Amino acid sequence: MAMFCALFISASWLQVVAAEDIADDDRNVRKLYESFSAERGEIVAGGIPIATSVPVDNQFKYLRSYPYGELYAPVVGYYTLNQGNAGIESALNPLLTGRASSQFVAQITSLFTGTSPQGASVMLSLDPVLQQAAWDALGDQRGSVVAIDPATGRVLAMVSKPSFDPNKLASHSSSSVFDAYLQLAEDPGNPLANRAIAGDQYFPGSVFKIVMTAAALESGRFDANSEFLNVPELELPLSTKSIKNSGGRLCGGSDTVTLEEAFRLSCNIPFAELGLELGEAEIASVAEDFGFGATLEIPLTVTPSSFPRGMDQAQLMLSSFGQFDVRVTPLQIAMISAAVANDGVVMKPSLVDEIIAPNLSVIRSSEPSIYSRPLSTGTAAELTRMMVGNVERGVASGAIISGLNVAGKTGTAETGIGSGRTFWFTGFAPAESPRVAIAVVVEGDRADGTGNTVAAPIAKAVLEAVMAQ
Repeated sequence: MAMFCALFISASWLQVVAAEDIADDDRNVRKLYESFSAERGEIVAGGIPIATSVPVDNQFKYLRSYPYGELYAPVVGYYTLNQGNAGIESALNPLLTGRASSQFVAQITSLFTGTSPQGASVMLSLDPVLQQAAWDALGDQRGSVVAIDPATGRVLAMVSKPSFDPNKLASHSSSSVFDAYLQLAEDPGNPLANRAIAGDQYFPGSVFKIVMTAAALESGRFDANSEFLNVPELELPLSTKSIKNSGGRLCGGSDTVTLEEAFRLSCNIPFAELGLELGEAEIASVAEDFGFGATLEIPLTVTPSSFPRGMDQAQLMLSSFGQFDVRVTPLQIAMISAAVANDGVVMKPSLVDEIIAPNLSVIRSSEPSIYSRPLSTGTAAELTRMMVGNVERGVASGAIISGLNVAGKTGTAETGIGSGRTFWFTGFAPAESPRVAIAVVVEGDRADGTGNTVAAPIAKAVLEAVMAQ
């Protein structure tokens, strides 16, 4: 009797309590074969299918196809026989296979009709024109471009390079998939990482000065005309190291410099001084309001950006112009610019507009939602004015577009590995009625390069594509 009871409990547990977890386990080969035999839903961007299921004459019945290959791969991801899933293919897998709880009626119907459930289609927020413009502008360089609608949080473009061809991972040959995946996994360029939201995060360099300026203005103790000591070199406390402005020059031509002038010329020393006056806690609080430290689901999981805590004075001074151990994703930097553009409000970013059932009914629809309010309307307006000046008369002139007011900020960060650098631009346009906020990051070791010469022209190309629509 005891053995019978044990068997009864075990079988009941497997068939009822643990059934869903077992069904969703990636090691469940039967489930995998069944999912390949079902018509998986399309993934669509701007009305264009970028992931489809093509009928084939074998046991799997359908082959996943990615018509645009590398262009959308970091977002769409892949769906494989033996190497798991990634991207939207993974995040929305139950819906794409037709096995989500919201598709229960269709599943019951399929049991009576003897057919496999048909997956729902996912409508992404990506704009194919902007996606292509960002891809082309980035060229052969490593890095990322993220563009979002500041009023809604919709992600309009998300490019990560180097990328990969997901068609090679969609094969029905296990050995071919394994070989292709191994080659990508061992590639030093790390093409499988979506640099826009994950992978090895970046030092933000001077684009972090937007956060610093926001913290200064929000504190009520500083304004655009607040003055700071202006020296060509400043020794760090309790250290033999010193910090310099770009090119080792004075920030302007006098013994003091205003906050606005330091922002326009992107000088390090005044912001290091500002960091000491504000303090770690106040800077961290504003950074968190912008999204630092938060794990976002868009529905792809976004690696949290971070502002270090428990620093000494030297480390705080370095962090105040985006060095030491400040780490960010390009999406986070785009969210900062979007907040300034949207009167101080950060909207929750999203990649998905709608999920549509095979009968064309809407299973899920994305509605804009507020993530946080890190800035007052007045501070956002003042930052906008300063960022416009940075493009028109400062070190972000590479983003100038004739007849258009562009707000922007550049940055050049040291990686600490050899002569490695990251080149940044972030901003939005039109400044008076923003349609898009953008972040561009480029990896390199060009000693003569700056954010203005490397990243700003890429942002300019994308912003021009927006205005042309």
